[in-house]
Amino acid sequence: MAKGPGLYTEIGKKARDLLYKDYQSDHKFTVTTYSPTGVAITCSGTKKGELLLADVTTQLKNKNITTDVKVDTDSNLLTTVTIDQPAPGLKAILSFKLPDQRSGKAELQYLHDYAGISTSVGLTANPVVNFSGVLGTNLLALGTDVSFDTKTGNFTKCNAGLSFSNADLIASLNLNEKGDVVSASYYHSVYPEQNTALGAEVTHRFANSENTITLGAQHALDPLTTVKGRVNNFGKANALIQHEWRPKSFFTVSGEVDTRAIEKSAKIGLALALKP
Repeated sequence: MAKGPGLYTEIGKKARDLLYKDYQSDHKFTVTTYSPTGVAITCSGTKKGELLLADVTTQLKNKNITTDVKVDTDSNLLTTVTIDQPAPGLKAILSFKLPDQRSGKAELQYLHDYAGISTSVGLTANPVVNFSGVLGTNLLALGTDVSFDTKTGNFTKCNAGLSFSNADLIASLNLNEKGDVVSASYYHSVYPEQNTALGAEVTHRFANSENTITLGAQHALDPLTTVKGRVNNFGKANALIQHEWRPKSFFTVSGEVDTRAIEKSAKIGLALALKP
């Protein structure tokens, strides 16, 4: 188990990954290559219906500085510079997207045995300032995530979260969208040696009294093949199988069926990720 409470984004992450990660209804292909000088180039293409999206990412590492440059089919250029450990426990991130002149952002992250803090500010005349902080340990943690728009003088985001963990169980409670949505999640590692786990998420929206209940499970058929499944109270059932056919290279097939409209065709997603 990791030391310290981690960042706010890690509250409930285990359950979210089990219930939602790698599920898709699109067709995606990703290939990564490395040059002799250590530059990593990743090309990705995604087919969404009749729409084809693609991007190319170049990553360069020099000591503790990592630079990522991403170009997509909309002619956007996203650059991210990450400085790891300029001081103990600290990480600095600078990002901007061209041609959007208001996209620049500077972020600082700090990890401590009893705290995890992340703060960011937009590089504009009237920036949006974000702060998230977690206090506690790797067993019990309490955190908040807020954003303030200096132009309007309003809080655009105000969330809070609580997490409890032990060797094989992680439970979390989140209050999101300025108190309008409350979500509770649960992750239980049943057989760690076979990567067998159960997960659940219950969400209630106060504005319309809508409840969403999602249940899921995963299991490793062998050291290289994992199956996952989930179902929610709206009748949507999803399943996937993922095979690591060579180190760091995965082939994933996922599907979705609406059990309340079984006459409709199932949605099938394919993903292939290749790494040397």
